[in-house]
Amino acid sequence: MAKTFMPEVATLDELKELQTKGLQWTINHAYNGSPFYKKKMDDAGVVLGDIGSLDDIEKLPFTTSQDLQEGYPFPLLSVPFEKVVRIHASSGTTGKRKVLCYTQKDIQDWTHFFARCYEMAGLTPEDRVQIAVGYGVWTAGAGFQLGCEEFGAMAIPAGPGNMDMQCQFLEDFQTTVMCCTASMGLLMAEEVNRRGIKDKINLKKMIFGSERSSDAMRKQVKDLLGIEHLFDIPGMTELYGPGTGLDCVHHTGIHYWADYYILEILDPDTLKPVPEGETGEMVVTTLKKEAAPLIRYRTRDLTRLIPGQCPCGSILPRHDRLLGRSDDMIIFRAVNIYPGQVDHVLSGIEGIGSEYQIILDRKADGKDYMTVKVERDKGVDRSQDEELAKKIAGEIKRQILVSGTIELADYGSLPRSERKSKRVFDNRDLDE
Repeated sequence: MAKTFMPEVATLDELKELQTKGLQWTINHAYNGSPFYKKKMDDAGVVLGDIGSLDDIEKLPFTTSQDLQEGYPFPLLSVPFEKVVRIHASSGTTGKRKVLCYTQKDIQDWTHFFARCYEMAGLTPEDRVQIAVGYGVWTAGAGFQLGCEEFGAMAIPAGPGNMDMQCQFLEDFQTTVMCCTASMGLLMAEEVNRRGIKDKINLKKMIFGSERSSDAMRKQVKDLLGIEHLFDIPGMTELYGPGTGLDCVHHTGIHYWADYYILEILDPDTLKPVPEGETGEMVVTTLKKEAAPLIRYRTRDLTRLIPGQCPCGSILPRHDRLLGRSDDMIIFRAVNIYPGQVDHVLSGIEGIGSEYQIILDRKADGKDYMTVKVERDKGVDRSQDEELAKKIAGEIKRQILVSGTIELADYGSLPRSERKSKRVFDNRDLDE
């Protein structure tokens, strides 16, 4: 039988038992190894022996990205330095980078569950995996590559950008799987069509990481490349890196690796659990992480748990694709809007492409105004602009309860990126 990277536990009861033991281990390990965690738990009145079941997780204090920034350069460190074999850092768009330490076992665990992603996506050792994500101090390149090699498929460490090389590799190496951001996936799909090489390549699957992708964008990529599956891979530096889950071939939600971490979905305001199926903030607690364990770490990412069992039969629970981040929220005329909601509305409208921009301005009258720029779909005539704009404005009003001006642009005219595409331009702060 082929090697499997799936969990050793077979039932939900076994999974709960594993999580309970992992939680108790993490609390003891962090308390005894990290002055930061010891103080945090003492201040919260946590007695180690009190954590007897998964329900007791509510007694534990939260950790935030601010804790990581204040603990720079080696935050949350719970092992002696001689045990640390590597560091990774987030791209650090705000303030100091978040730096995380790894022990040898942390790297092995990450490699193992990343290999599980490739198994969940139905790869075989025959596959050739073009890894077009960032290498260096961030976690993407290392994670995708280690997991691929552990799984046993051929890794092609291409890195991001460089369309000439990417297209040459697709053709010459007959790549079957490509790993990249969704924005780069669209860029590649358009480039392959522009060069007329679709019939010369052998691409069957794409794995998208590091940014949310709309249904419209995914459909566009699938249609342009004629591929079977597009998978979503979540991940963040604090929680090892990418590879902490994947949607299976049924695409009914992202299976997350509950044998490596506990996922709570909490109301970002009250920090109490939301009912299953409702949207809230992802809060994670690691079960095996040695160098920098996470205890109730507030990710700011928004999603929901998906109830019931997946048709694939896996016992691993599922969460939905990320709606966005609680700190991505736009407040426009007293309405809370997430870019993911705009994605969702636009994905349901025929005749437009997947690329859009949201532009917010404050005018002399003191009021806020929103413009949504959207590309026409390939081959759609400008004569349809008025009708399309009316339809988009109507759906945004109906579903998100705000009014905006719609501007239609030529297909391919909005910027593409091989990393993450910027979609929200809020000029209101600058105007004040």
